[in-house]
This record gives sequence, C-alpha cells and structure tokens, in this order.
Amino acid sequence: MTSSDELHKRRVAAVARGVGSTISSYIAEAGGGTLTDLEGREWIDFASGIAVTNVGNAAPRVVAAVREQVEKFTHTCFMVAPYESYVSVCEQLIELTPGSFEKRAALFNSGAEAVENAVKIARHATGRQAVVVFDHAYHGRTNLTMALTAKNMPYKHRFGPFAPEVYRAPMSYPLRDGGLDGAEAARRAIDVIEKQVGAGNVAAVLIEPIQGEGGFVVPAPGFLPAIAAWTAEAGAVFIADEIQTGFCRTGQWFASSHEGLEPDLITTAKGMGGGLPIAGVVGRAELMDAVHVGGLGGTYGGNPVACAAALAAIETMRELDLAASARHIESILKPALADISDPGIAEVRGRGAMLAIELVKPGTDEPDPVRTAAVSKACHEAGLLTLTCGTYGNVLRFLPPLVISDEDLDRGVAILRAAFR
Repeated sequence: MTSSDELHKRRVAAVARGVGSTISSYIAEAGGGTLTDLEGREWIDFASGIAVTNVGNAAPRVVAAVREQVEKFTHTCFMVAPYESYVSVCEQLIELTPGSFEKRAALFNSGAEAVENAVKIARHATGRQAVVVFDHAYHGRTNLTMALTAKNMPYKHRFGPFAPEVYRAPMSYPLRDGGLDGAEAARRAIDVIEKQVGAGNVAAVLIEPIQGEGGFVVPAPGFLPAIAAWTAEAGAVFIADEIQTGFCRTGQWFASSHEGLEPDLITTAKGMGGGLPIAGVVGRAELMDAVHVGGLGGTYGGNPVACAAALAAIETMRELDLAASARHIESILKPALADISDPGIAEVRGRGAMLAIELVKPGTDEPDPVRTAAVSKACHEAGLLTLTCGTYGNVLRFLPPLVISDEDLDRGVAILRAAFR
C-alpha cells in the first residue's frame, strides 16, 4: 500500500504548490466523526471538510443515492436535457429556507459560484451596481468573491485587480467593538454605507449570519435585523451567505432563523451535498425570475449525481434531526471549551456545531496567531483534526460532523485540553 510519505513525494512533483493542506497525512477512509489515514491512524474530525460533511462522511443514504444515480446517467446538463432531481433539490431549498413569500431557486457548483450569481441577480433586478460587504467577511476565491472577501493573505494577495463597485462596512464583532450593542453597531455600519456609497446606489447587502473564515464572529443581537431593515428601506437586496452556516450546522436549518430573518436571497453549498459539489441560490420569486432566460446556469450546475447526494443528505438531516444534534453538540462542546483554563483564551463563541476559541496574548487584546497555530499543531500530532481561522489568524474553530458520537467529542476535548497544556 502507498504510504503518506510516498504519496507526498508524488504530490510535490504533480500538485501546484499554491494548494495547501492542513495535515501531512493522506486519508484512506472516513465515517461518522473520524478519519483514517493510509497508515491506519485514526483522526477525530473537528473539521468536517470545512463544514461539508454535516451528515458524516460516506453517509449510507448518500452513498446509496449516488450509486443508483451513477448507474442511470451522470450528466446531461440541465440547460440541455433537464431531469427531476434538479427540480426536487430546488423544491427542498424553497421549503427549508426562511421566508413565507413565493420563492425560486437555481443550482450551481460551489459557494463562490452561488455568491457570484446572487450578486448577478441583485444587480439585474435592481438596475444598480454597488455591493456592500463587511469587515472580516469571506465569500470565495473567484475574482468577484475575492473582492467581496476582506482578508488579504492567503486569499487576495497579488491576485488583483479585483471586480469594482464593492464597498466594505464595519461588522459587529462584540469582543472587539468596545461595548457596542447590535443596534449601535448597525448604526455605525449604516452611516458608513450612506456616506460612502449612497442608499440609492446599493444593489445588495451581502453578509454571513455568522462569519466563517473571518473568525466565527457572531454579531451582537439586533445587528442583522437592523441591517436587513435598512436594506429593505433602501430598495436593495439582502443576501445571506449561508454557505458555512446552512443545513443544520448552527442548530437551525439556516442561521438566519436565529434572529427571525427572512433574507431576500440565500446562498447555500458545503453541507448541502453530503460531500459532493453542489450549491444554490434561493429567494424571492420576483428577484430570481427577473433574470432573462439563459442568464443563469452553467454546464455542471445541479449535476444529477450531486443532486441525488443532496436529496439524500437532506433526507438524512430530517430523519436524524441533525439541527437538534447540532444543539446537543453545543451543549457538550461549548461548556467544555469554556472550562479550559488558559489565560490566552479571550472568548468562546458560536452556535450549534460551529464553535470557536479566540486567543490573545495574556493580559491584552492583541491577537496571538503563533500560539493558535501551535495549539492546532499539537492537536494534529495527537490525532485531532482542527482548523484555524480569523482575520488575525488567532481563532481555533470546531466543526464536527453532526453525527459525531459523544465519546468522540469527549476524546477530542481531552486532546484539545492537553494541547493547551
């Protein structure tokens, strides 16, 4: 059998250096809350492929649905010869997303592609161009989504010029806002938008209900509703980027529901497909239908195999009530994280199975990315797969599969405690 060392030598000779990996081991199989590498070593999975395998890796329903679809046909292109599963996935998105209004949906391949298309829809429907995003935001790696993303390294560095008519407003970041509540933080952001952009020029306001790569930042209560209300008054489109937060990850089907939001458009991907690449935009029918025929689509968007996987993943989420599972994970993991006694921990935050620890230099609010990386590396050496994030690189984030066992959660926490020590 090929070893990780042998495979790494092949990788160096074949794979572009710009594609990085968190760990040096190569995975042979995975399931539930664990991964197994080529050497047979087990890893407890607190990453879920960056919030993708919400239903677990190689989930039985997903495997069976993919196998059945592959034997029928693998591709026709929905824009050429349509098929039922694409329609079924759109129906599920319409049913599951918040909003009592009439909706439509369209399918794509990745989160970045979904965001690009949501912006296209908003611009087409409003006849405006400006798009407002927020500090610490992450929306993807394509040219437009790099412009929308806040962090330079590694996402934007030397990749410009970027798409124009993108404007950035201050985010609600309770740990670093000097005590601003949600309403005050919203007024600060709105003041920037009105002065620097002008309400009449805004096509869309795009925001993650809980920021992902930016540090799992949970805005103060009231911030999101105030921004949504201003967007409606301005005649602009409120877009919720639920690519990382969607599909039960935060304890609700979609994180927008925590504050009763009904976004005009929602972008989805990651946990939607059970590990296969699929994404969507869903929202108000009058916005989605404003685009001319042929204006939306793509060769692989809503591929039949990916649609089969998505339908099976959604069925699994319903059957196992994985939103409740996420809340259960929070009830175990969040107190355990808060119980870690370390002077560098500034905050434990998040919702459901989307939790994080922000690290600073003790006695200050100065971010400590060096120690954050060291703790994560120590976790990896002990068999716990963790990820870091944050504008300052000082946040440990935890995204276990929603089917992880309590035993694996406890084992992971034990490794994390030892890593801090």
